[in-house]
Amino acid sequence: MLEKAIQELKMGRMVLLHDSSNRENEVDMIVNAPFVTPSTIHAMRKDGGGLICLAVSREIANRLSLPYMTDLMASSNEVVRRLVPQRTAYGDKPAFSLSINHRETYTGITDNDRALTITEFAKLGRAQEFAEKFYAPGHVHLLIAKTLAERRGHTELSIELAKRGGMKEMMVLCEMMADTHDALSLDDAQAYADERGLVLLDGGEL
Repeated sequence: MLEKAIQELKMGRMVLLHDSSNRENEVDMIVNAPFVTPSTIHAMRKDGGGLICLAVSREIANRLSLPYMTDLMASSNEVVRRLVPQRTAYGDKPAFSLSINHRETYTGITDNDRALTITEFAKLGRAQEFAEKFYAPGHVHLLIAKTLAERRGHTELSIELAKRGGMKEMMVLCEMMADTHDALSLDDAQAYADERGLVLLDGGEL
């Protein structure tokens, strides 16, 4: 299933990714960032319903001078510093960085605007270019991946898939939510995948 998932992603198709029953136990919709379209964003917000994020490798984050949000908060005032979690309920520190909009977007939240922000971000080469073409805060949440040895979240698992497939190490993620006000179950995610001919990959294969 691993090789099939990589091939699907390389063709620009969506893959469903389950992290682990011992962690968040959630399924995310994932797509390689350069392939994102307004229809991708529409499917994620309608069928996924979670937060739409753009994960990048640590190498890309370093090149673009992206900080972890928790590091920025730790250097702020006392109240903000106290908000920084040492560990989340599922055991990790958050992977969040800045939230951004491309400067050519209007509100930044529409399917068109978020797709534009993501695909233009995927073209970036230099930190100066990043500062010229984007602003923060915005409506696309950036995540910075650690190594799988350090953290095994959807952020790291999806970036590992990109690395193994020789893709740009930028992945768009969205958690799948259920009508019961909880995360979508693994069984229901599998049914969704089966209905649409999508691959559902268990993170344990990585």
